[in-house]
Amino acid sequence: MNQKQPFDADKKLISVKDVYKSYGPKLVLDDIDLHVKAGELCTVVGPSGCGKSTLLRLILGQEKPTQGAVYFEENLVDRARPDRGIVYQKYSLFPHLSVLSNVLLGKRFMLGWGAWLSQKRSLEEAALQLLKRMRLEAHAHKYPHELSGGMQQRVAIAQALMTRPKVLLMDEPFGALDPGTREDMQLYLLELWEETRMTIFFVTHDLEEAAYLGTRLLVVSQFYEDDRGRDFARGAKIVGDHALERTALSTKVKESSKFVEFVARIRSEGFDPHTKRHIRDFNLNHSDSFRTVSNQEWANQP
Repeated sequence: MNQKQPFDADKKLISVKDVYKSYGPKLVLDDIDLHVKAGELCTVVGPSGCGKSTLLRLILGQEKPTQGAVYFEENLVDRARPDRGIVYQKYSLFPHLSVLSNVLLGKRFMLGWGAWLSQKRSLEEAALQLLKRMRLEAHAHKYPHELSGGMQQRVAIAQALMTRPKVLLMDEPFGALDPGTREDMQLYLLELWEETRMTIFFVTHDLEEAAYLGTRLLVVSQFYEDDRGRDFARGAKIVGDHALERTALSTKVKESSKFVEFVARIRSEGFDPHTKRHIRDFNLNHSDSFRTVSNQEWANQP
């Protein structure tokens, strides 16, 4: 398991520069600029179809941008690599393998047969320690169907962490869970982040979840205006980038007026097709926010 990593105020772990992504004639992402520092728990929200999961796949290296570039530790992202772990909404577990075997699977694929045999015992010990941290040690030899949904998702997280990634990418990881289990998993993820300070890039459709979990919240939306004209085909941009306080694990904060008001503001900012902010009025308040804007998008830039 990753040791606690000091927060590096200058190191940009992820950089997305002038990225456009199209599928055929449909433009999904429209000039995305983003820096993410090591140690951030970065949550990403946006309306259905805005491309937030597409952005995650570009960072993973599962897809390539139509234009622009994605960098990880200043290296061009050209394909998926073990330094970027991934957890999906649908558990990535093989039903015929035990919990322990599922957790070890990534390492087994990474190593050759000889290296796997020589390291098998030590890797099993490491996997059991990871399962202990996940409060799943007693279930190591069970099969996925014998576990609850929350337990299966903890196994999926352990599976991703076993390869010691530098960033954990999570795509709607709690979306299939019931509300009580979902909140338990939110607390668990925060405990994991507090312990390791690993970089997490967390995509969700749940505004409350995003505001509760993140040290930084990105709002990706196709609902905005610029100076390119009414009939111009636009893709989604980052319309909001907010630094969040990370002071407590208690879920009681969700009941505070400040929290409720913030969630309502995010909903208006990126989810309401009738409340479209002009590109000059985007709430890019985070210290790492940056963007490039063309003269066509903003005709009278200062």
